[in-house]
Amino acid sequence: MVENIAFALIYFTITRRINYYLFSVLTMNKTSKIVKSDDILLKLCGSVANVLSQTTDSQVSHAAMVQSITRTSLKPDLGCFSIFDGGFSGLVVINFSADAALEVYRGYMTHMGMPETEFAISHTSDEVGDVMGELMNQILGDFISKVSKQLQTSINQSQPKMLTINKQLTISVDTNLDDAVARRVSFRTQNNHIFYLEFAMDKTEFIQLDEFDEDGEFDPDDLLAEHSNKEEKEPVSPWAKAASKESATDEADDLLNELGI
Repeated sequence: MVENIAFALIYFTITRRINYYLFSVLTMNKTSKIVKSDDILLKLCGSVANVLSQTTDSQVSHAAMVQSITRTSLKPDLGCFSIFDGGFSGLVVINFSADAALEVYRGYMTHMGMPETEFAISHTSDEVGDVMGELMNQILGDFISKVSKQLQTSINQSQPKMLTINKQLTISVDTNLDDAVARRVSFRTQNNHIFYLEFAMDKTEFIQLDEFDEDGEFDPDDLLAEHSNKEEKEPVSPWAKAASKESATDEADDLLNELGI
């Protein structure tokens, strides 16, 4: 009897320790995903490359190496910057050379179907600045969407500002960043023109405490294409066609009556 009780106690103790160990391992694995400042920078680099590649129908890529810097600055020939705050605060600066800016601008205009005769010929043109500011806005919009879905936090951006400059200007965020982290990443266009992204933000970490499903990407073009294919596949009876035609005719007659025609 005593031996059975002793064995039961030993078995209970061992089982309890095993369960505790398994729980600790599972909990550690569950919380092991940590997103740091450089991971957030990588998401921003992805947004820059993807947006510029899609809107210019060309290949834009970023370097695999990142440079640690002590301050952010606007540099010739074209500098664009925006401030963001919310879940974390920071500053984004993109510095284009004249050649890089004109290549991106011309690619965007061609993508939009504009004739080459209407292209600006100088990077100092207001039209070039407007296009680069719009692209910066799209880049930050894509980045904020990723942050919202993948990090489950929200940030807001200021309206991007574009400046044509001929000398370096140091720029910083008005509010003090918490142990600021500053980085510089080089990008290359399809014609091998270089431009730079400079990024400063709070030194922060996002630690995943529980599993969650990211919201899927929504593409309006895909939805329209799906709807169009559905209409093509579904046969329409002659009666339905006739009813649709009569309805359209009645609506046109009502409009003419209202106009007094």
